[in-house]
Amino acid sequence: MLIILPPSETKAFGGDGAPLDFESLSFPSLNPNRKEIVDVLQQYDVDEAMKVLKISEALRAEAEENTKLTTGPTMPALYRYTGVLYDALDAKTLSDKAWDQLAIGSALFGVVRARDMIPFYRLSGGTKLHDATMKSRWGKSITEALNAEDDFIIDLRSGTYQTLGKVKDAVTVRVENSEGKVISHFNKFYKGQLAREIAGKGISSIDDILATPGFHFKEVNGNQITMVV
Repeated sequence: MLIILPPSETKAFGGDGAPLDFESLSFPSLNPNRKEIVDVLQQYDVDEAMKVLKISEALRAEAEENTKLTTGPTMPALYRYTGVLYDALDAKTLSDKAWDQLAIGSALFGVVRARDMIPFYRLSGGTKLHDATMKSRWGKSITEALNAEDDFIIDLRSGTYQTLGKVKDAVTVRVENSEGKVISHFNKFYKGQLAREIAGKGISSIDDILATPGFHFKEVNGNQITMVV
């Protein structure tokens, strides 16, 4: 099983790993795209980057980090990302087997596994670099890389990141309240809880997910599961 998590805008600074080594990353077929995007990002000075990334002066430090993508420190991807989903996931308490089954979608790296060592960066799935969308920059490469995985895939990425590399047979999860309305604010929190519960548990089918204790699932529509919270 492979669970693909969404990235987060918020990330932990620093790290104690060596600078980025593309050849050490999972899904090596994505390296040409990764290198090209890194190269484009580093062509912007900080002021230009802030405009392209549409961030305020308060986040200048994040744009500055993009100038150090190949020289700055790294840390495991699962520790790099922070925020609601990752708080609910609580990576430090997960088993080694759970870590083995987690990956993260990314505008910069396409998709990486939990232990891949990555630097701090700022780049969103909706950003345009030199007027090219992230979807056009990734083309079919993420889809092809994930389709090559001989695994049962649970795709918890948001719509923006799913469009960067759709996986036809992946299971997706919709989160609703008891009135049938889609949960937006706490969507990531509940997906983080679900990922925490099923990672490392030998899940291999939709039925296995539906049988997960502590969760209520209303329906299955094709490969989409609706979780009621």
